[in-house]
Amino acid sequence: MSRFKIIPLPLEGLRQITRQYLGDNRGFFSRIFCAEELSSAGWCKPISQINHTQTSKQGSVRGMHFQLPPYAEAKLVTCIRGEVWDVAVDLRKNSSTFLQWHAERLSAENGKALLIPEGFAHGFQTLTADAELLYCHSAPYAPSAEGGLNPQDPALEINWPMAITEISNKDGSHPMLNAQFQGVVL
Repeated sequence: MSRFKIIPLPLEGLRQITRQYLGDNRGFFSRIFCAEELSSAGWCKPISQINHTQTSKQGSVRGMHFQLPPYAEAKLVTCIRGEVWDVAVDLRKNSSTFLQWHAERLSAENGKALLIPEGFAHGFQTLTADAELLYCHSAPYAPSAEGGLNPQDPALEINWPMAITEISNKDGSHPMLNAQFQGVVL
């Protein structure tokens, strides 16, 4: 019995993963990750890290983060409390969807996750206060390979669903895209 519904999204390799809940009068059980089942969705490496983030204020934006090769990482992003608008941007140099973005609402209630392949930037906006996410990463964090896009870059045209109430100085100071940005070569 499959514990996930896997839906391909408009950007190649990007997948919506919906957990199947098994429940009774005590509550529910759901699987966050299964290497065997998610291999058909494109996850082909071991989990290197699992990170947990909590964001207090509604309207906050975190991102748009990525790791450069050889530390490029796939991510499985799951909301375990509240609701977020989760965004992935294709940075792969030779991709037909280069610099296009796609967003999904992830919440504790809808059981959806986003499987983001290597070569994408990732960020989110909290649609509720006190939102919590779990991230499964396919590679360890490497500070020297860290990259970021400015979430408010007009070249990306990300339509955040609400006014941005909070953003870190680091995320807000990423440079805007220019002609020198050639993308990520995997």
